[in-house]
Amino acid sequence: MPLCDRSCTLCLSSPARWLLALSLVLASSGTLLAAEPAFDVVIRHGRVVDGSGNPWFFADVAIQDGKIAAVGRIPAGAGRREIEATGLVVAPGFIDIHSHSDTILLEDGAAQSKIRQGVTTEVFGEGESAAPAKGKLSSRKFLKPGKTLEWTSLGEYFDHLDHEGTAVNAASYVGMGTIWRCVMGETFERPTAVQLQEMRGLIREALDQGAVGLSSMLMMPPGSLATTDELVELCQELRPGGLYSSHIRNEGLGVFDAVKEAIAIGERAQIPVDIIHLKIADQQYWGRMNEIISLIDAARSRGVNVQANVYPYTRGNNDLASIIPPWAHEGGTPKMLERLKDPSLRERLKRDIREGVPGWYNHYTAVGGDWSRMLISKETVLKGLTMDRVMAERVKGKSPPPDLLDELMDYLIQENGSVSTVYAHHTDEDMLLALRQPWCSVGSDGSALAVAGSLRRGNPHPRSFGTFPRVLGVYVRDLKVLTLEDAIRKMTSLNAARIGLQDRGLLKPGMAADVVLFNPATVTDHATYTDPFQYAEGIHTVIVNGVLVIDNGEHTGKRPGRALRRR
Repeated sequence: MPLCDRSCTLCLSSPARWLLALSLVLASSGTLLAAEPAFDVVIRHGRVVDGSGNPWFFADVAIQDGKIAAVGRIPAGAGRREIEATGLVVAPGFIDIHSHSDTILLEDGAAQSKIRQGVTTEVFGEGESAAPAKGKLSSRKFLKPGKTLEWTSLGEYFDHLDHEGTAVNAASYVGMGTIWRCVMGETFERPTAVQLQEMRGLIREALDQGAVGLSSMLMMPPGSLATTDELVELCQELRPGGLYSSHIRNEGLGVFDAVKEAIAIGERAQIPVDIIHLKIADQQYWGRMNEIISLIDAARSRGVNVQANVYPYTRGNNDLASIIPPWAHEGGTPKMLERLKDPSLRERLKRDIREGVPGWYNHYTAVGGDWSRMLISKETVLKGLTMDRVMAERVKGKSPPPDLLDELMDYLIQENGSVSTVYAHHTDEDMLLALRQPWCSVGSDGSALAVAGSLRRGNPHPRSFGTFPRVLGVYVRDLKVLTLEDAIRKMTSLNAARIGLQDRGLLKPGMAADVVLFNPATVTDHATYTDPFQYAEGIHTVIVNGVLVIDNGEHTGKRPGRALRRR
């Protein structure tokens, strides 16, 4: 078996180098078997893809005290636990830069659907974060059997996460929408200079407690209320080093202006920007991803650090309420429901849905008004059905046939204003063109769910179960859109560097021992839009902070993850 041709002295941390040297001396004297194992775990004969994008190489990987101790030739018997990795790829654990598992991990820290994909770190807080919860936003509570978890700050949330225990590491942005609600409540009034300073203070506090940056969701209120100038001001708190992560204002017919705005915020505030799940989500503009890439490349060439991530699917998840125009959301869901029930507003609502409102990304027109391209994912008797089937049931026997937009509003009223929905609104060609860019990484936009128990609920997007194996199986092995090395870079070191995790994302001595072993010939995602509760295949072993969580395909029940507070 060919092994790494690197010098072992360059591939070892100092303590490991001393232990290995001792082992070699003992081996030369014929007493190796009598020596104490030098490492907690040794992974043997794997094909190492180290996360840097460099070509793979054969090597052993040693782990000691939660760290990568050595990469290279490791003497026989050096590990207390030895894992045979012949035929497997050994890579850094995957970092999901766009996740929604913040309270789910408090409910069940096993993180089944994510750890079984090889994910070892999740990043939360897209627009709305677990904290802060102050001022006009009441403290957060999470009920568990026999206890209530309550917090007002991001630091307190991280403390709960560490105390309850998780299988994966967790990091978080502070959400701009959460900050806005703390200061402004549900009003659509403009913030004063004093109120903007209050927001800045809350951002500063969250950053001091470990947030990796500020994240905005500008497509819906309250994020959509913020002007570009206000976002630039809020981002002043991020310097130096913090990241501005943005679900841009419009992914449809306004996508070009929305990308330009994200770039302008980074350029004016002099901070790095990450565009969340870059896409063209309106059929009228399909095929124009090259123009968006040109905008980003031009910005990067003049020194603006703008990057993006994607998920490897052509359908996104939002709420059916996103079809309701922004003005109807003022005051929150109760006020929106009042407006939906008001007959005098129905014609205005329907006109705005059909014709659009300047600057608003209209999910209805983005899919050409095609109800069959909307699938219910909420936990109801209708979960897994497309909206054309829902509408057919609702209008059955009614004469004359009602306006389907009236039926939409009545359905939202019936469901208390919220119906999670999957929209078929962008294309593989556009997604793959973005994914191939060197600055574009992978994030799931999913959650840590499970095939059984309380976390089997609704009809979630399959990305919660299959994102990372799908990249490896479909886009690396089958379609050869990406090389193995570049795909892993996009799921490890590229994301680690983006959010400032200096000790993760690479397999090299001294780094945290977050490691995944997978079979490149069999790694596959099985989750579908109509049958999402299926774990991926081909993930052999997952190690988090030096502890085996997935061992030969089985969950050990261990929860060695921790909150990663950026300092």
